[in-house]
Amino acid sequence: MAVATARHILVDNEEVCLELKKEIEEGADFADVAKKNSSCPSAASGGDLGEFSPGMMVPEFDAVVFSAPINTVQGPVKTQFGYHLLEVTSRDD
Repeated sequence: MAVATARHILVDNEEVCLELKKEIEEGADFADVAKKNSSCPSAASGGDLGEFSPGMMVPEFDAVVFSAPINTVQGPVKTQFGYHLLEVTSRDD
């Protein structure tokens, strides 16, 4: 079974999500941006979600986490929780 590790940043709106993505793409540290901006409890650990398998997260997450290139910021990804930036940090297919 596939497993992945990922980190994310959760915010309330797409505009903020896009601004934060731009900051990271311009060199800001993902973990620092997560700590300062994410509304998810994972913010305390730089947005780290740990290891998980398909079906453990919402479907919108799985679609990105199990297909996107590793170490590339993806998003905004809209879920019932808000807007996410996602970065897959490892994946074992």
